[in-house]
Amino acid sequence: MPSKRSIAVPEARQALQSFKAEIAKELGLENETAAGYVGGHMVKRMIEEAEKSLTHLGRS
Repeated sequence: MPSKRSIAVPEARQALQSFKAEIAKELGLENETAAGYVGGHMVKRMIEEAEKSLTHLGRS
């Protein structure tokens, strides 16, 4: 079983890094040093996008 901090899909590492930088910029952070804070917002955004996706599927 992968450790808690490992990425399940290694090929997604660059996309996750880009997403992390995007969220940090939106929050007005110079860099991603506040990892927990940025990570929390990343999860929030991913959940919002998943909910939108599910809503669109229900309307098809």
